[in-house]
Amino acid sequence: MIWTRFFSFRSARRPVEQPAAPLAAAAVRQGPMIRRASELPEGEGPEALPRFRSSASDTGRATRGERNPNQARLKLQQAFTPSQPVQDAKRFAGRKETLAAVIRAVEEQHLHSVIFGDRGMGKTSLLHVFSRLAREARYIVRYTSCSETSEFDPVFRACAADIPLLYHSDFDPTSEAAERGGTLADLLPETPVTPVQLGEIFARVSGTRVLLVLDEFDRAHSAEFKRSIAELIKSLSDQSARVQIVIAGVAGNLSELFEHIPSIRRNVIGIPVTNMNEEEVREMLSIGETTSGLTFAEEARRTVIEAAQGSPYVAGLLAQYAASSTLDREQEVVELHDVRVAIGRVMQESKVRLSPRSQFHLNLLLSMSTPAAMGPIAQEGLRAFGLVNAAAAGDADRAALIAQAVEARVLIPDNSHGADNFRFADDAIALYLWLARCAG
Repeated sequence: MIWTRFFSFRSARRPVEQPAAPLAAAAVRQGPMIRRASELPEGEGPEALPRFRSSASDTGRATRGERNPNQARLKLQQAFTPSQPVQDAKRFAGRKETLAAVIRAVEEQHLHSVIFGDRGMGKTSLLHVFSRLAREARYIVRYTSCSETSEFDPVFRACAADIPLLYHSDFDPTSEAAERGGTLADLLPETPVTPVQLGEIFARVSGTRVLLVLDEFDRAHSAEFKRSIAELIKSLSDQSARVQIVIAGVAGNLSELFEHIPSIRRNVIGIPVTNMNEEEVREMLSIGETTSGLTFAEEARRTVIEAAQGSPYVAGLLAQYAASSTLDREQEVVELHDVRVAIGRVMQESKVRLSPRSQFHLNLLLSMSTPAAMGPIAQEGLRAFGLVNAAAAGDADRAALIAQAVEARVLIPDNSHGADNFRFADDAIALYLWLARCAG
C-alpha cells in the first residue's frame, strides 16, 4: 500500500505533456525544416564525407558532348594495375626479351626454367602472359602460387588432375577411362606420391606438352618440398619427359631461390628479371595513356621514370595516383604537380608499411642526415636488390653516409655477397628515402 501511494504521488507531480506543435510551426520557432540528405547543398551533412568516384556497376552514360567522370575513373582502373598482375598481353609493357628467353628455353631447349628477381619486377605478370601464350600454342598449363605451407603431394596431385588421361601413352583415346574424363591423378597412389612415382607417370605423357608453373616459390618454407621438386626435375630430364617445370620467386640469384640446384644445374636455365629500362617504362606509360585517355606531360613522364628506378610496380603506382590527381582537377593532361602528389602518397604508404622498429631506425637516420644526402645510397639499393657496396675508394662523403646508415641500423652487413656489402634492413626504407629526394 505504501509503495502504491508513493508511485501515485510521483505520477501526480509529473507535468502534463503538451501535444507536439505542428511541423511548420516548430520550424518557425526552431529554425529551418529538416531536409533530406539529397536536398542538402554540397559541403553540408553527408555530402562533406569522402565519396566513391566511380560506380561498381561499370555503367553511367554521359550526354553528348559531356565528359563522363565515372567512365574516366573506370578507364584509369584498367590502365594502371600496380597491385595486380597484368593478364592481358596487350597491356604487357617491356620484358619482351625476357619473355622470349623463357619461350626459347621451353620450346627449343626443352629446359626447366627458374625466373628470379626482386619484388615488384613483374615476374607474376610475365608468368601470366607466358602461360596465356603457351595455351594458345596448345600446351597444357597448370599455374600454382606457392605458400608457406606448400607440400609436394597436394601441389602435384592437383597438377596431375589437370592432365587428361587420353594424353597418357598407355591409354587409347577411345578407352573407357579416357572417355569418362579420367586424368593422370587417377593413376597416383593413395599414399603421398614421391618424385620418382610422379616422374614415371609424367614420362608417359604423349600427344601434347605440359607446363607446370610454380609462382612465388620463395614463400615455400619446406626444404623437403624444394628437394622433392629438384628430384622431380632430374627425373623428368633424365627421361626426356614432355612435362616441364617453370619456377619463379624473389631472389638475387639462382642459388638463393633454389638451394638444391647443384644436382640439376645442367637441366635448368636461370632467367633474371631486372629493373626496366627507360624505354620500357615509357612503353608502360604509353599503354596506360591509350587505355585511360589521359596524356602525361613530358616533365611528368620523366619524373615518374626517375622516381620508379625501373620498378614496374612503383611506376604503375605513381602513374595511377598521378592520373587520379589529374581527374580530381577535371583535366586530361597529367602534370608535374600530379606526380608530386603521387610521390607524397607513395611515400606515406611506404612509411606506414614499415614496422615500428624500422620506423624508429629511419627516424634516427633522418636525425643524422637528409633524404637529399641519402638519396644516392637509396638509389643504389633500389637498383641492386637492396645491396649497397661500401668499397668505393676515395669517396669519403659516401663512406660517411653509409656509416651513418649502419649506425642507425638502416643498413646491415650482408657477408653472403662478399666483403664490404650491406643490405637495407627494410626495402621500403630505400624507396622512402629515394622518393623523399625526388620530392625535393
